[in-house]
Amino acid sequence: MTALDFKSRAHAAMNDAKLAPALKRMKSHFQTGRAMAAARFPEFEMLRDRAAAIRRRSIALMPDLLERFEANATAAGMQVHWAADAAEACAIAARICRDNGVRRAIKSKSMATEEIHLNAHLAREGIEAIETDLGEYIIQLRGERPSHIIAPAIHLSKEDVAETFRAAHGDLPPGRDIAERTALVKEARVKLREAFLTADAGITGANMLIAETGTILLVSNEGNIDLTATAPRLHIAIAGLDKIVESWDDAGIVLRVLARSATGQDMSSYVTCLTGAAAEGEAGPRQSHIILLDNGRSAMRASNKAEMLACIRCGACLNHCPIYAATGGHAYGGTYSGPMGAVLTPLFDGLRENADLPNASTFCGRCQEVCPVRIPLPMLLRHWREDAFAAGIPPRGERWGLGLWRWAGRANWRYRLATRAASLGLRLTGWWQRGTIRRLPLAGGNFTATRDMTPPSGASFQSRWKGQR
Repeated sequence: MTALDFKSRAHAAMNDAKLAPALKRMKSHFQTGRAMAAARFPEFEMLRDRAAAIRRRSIALMPDLLERFEANATAAGMQVHWAADAAEACAIAARICRDNGVRRAIKSKSMATEEIHLNAHLAREGIEAIETDLGEYIIQLRGERPSHIIAPAIHLSKEDVAETFRAAHGDLPPGRDIAERTALVKEARVKLREAFLTADAGITGANMLIAETGTILLVSNEGNIDLTATAPRLHIAIAGLDKIVESWDDAGIVLRVLARSATGQDMSSYVTCLTGAAAEGEAGPRQSHIILLDNGRSAMRASNKAEMLACIRCGACLNHCPIYAATGGHAYGGTYSGPMGAVLTPLFDGLRENADLPNASTFCGRCQEVCPVRIPLPMLLRHWREDAFAAGIPPRGERWGLGLWRWAGRANWRYRLATRAASLGLRLTGWWQRGTIRRLPLAGGNFTATRDMTPPSGASFQSRWKGQR
């Protein structure tokens, strides 16, 4: 992927007549839901402070907590593996499957497995991996990546899903009525039931790793996670090192802000806690493995992006981001999208190839405002911009423009002169275009290509401020 790819995908998304109505659902569903959940819970802001402190303490103590997790998980009968990067994690998962004769695996929604492209690796090994989360199942049939971290198929209408099911489920009657969402869910349930009953292994992620007892904690709104983790004889969990927390008390605090921030629920429908393998006579897998994935997380912990490791993957920053709301998730080109993706993707896939992502922000601050663990996302994006500039990645014209802006901003008289000239130019353009600026020259043309603007009027902020002094 090149930097130009993001811009071209963003332009294509903004001109997609079907995408805009789908993305509007975020405001009616997720934004409103979060606001209502916070209003119902007077202690919400206090718990955000506690959750933020817990996550930062967990990251500070990460090496020690991971060792405690490994010791307690091993004592409970789980096999713990360490993976330095995506290739090693995929190789470990494939080896476990081969050693146990796995031909078909079922999966619950896991961003870590998306991050390492596990499904494609297993397919090359002759192992079929079937997504069982409804949204993930739909996009797997379409050969797409998730558009949203908690709603992978948010970019699709029910008509799109019906068309996908008709193409993929060729063994069902072609004239069947699947026009409504309930019919689509029922059909997916029928198709996935066979996978649940015949799978040789279940693969999940983890929302948290509890060091105190060596427990894997998962949350969902569908029962597929429980079936994925317990129905097959073999369970494999893949989780980033950053998912560690110290205790059950810590996990409880994080849970109380997670669902409210993600979907506006007081609590997710299912909270699944897995400690070790099933004992003789118990339901559940006879083998349980956990692959602890680094993939750049240790390097991030030692960098000025360390606070990103506190992320609990709720998706609130996506739900409130004006850039994401205009472009959707696929424009970002990586596993993660929105503000969190703009921070994470340069880490996982390279800054030079993704230098435009940290610039895909208005810096309005909404992402930081709604983050349940108060990650300063705008500051982290600035750090990436600084890194890109230091590496000479931005085009020469952009660097010259920034240099000119820096020169103007270092002297009051130059700054005042520049802003007055810009204001006069906009006023004249508005007069020439009869009251509304519909087209600006040079770089301003990118701004007015999708919007009109009103010319400045009245006194400037600087003159008003000077007058009040």
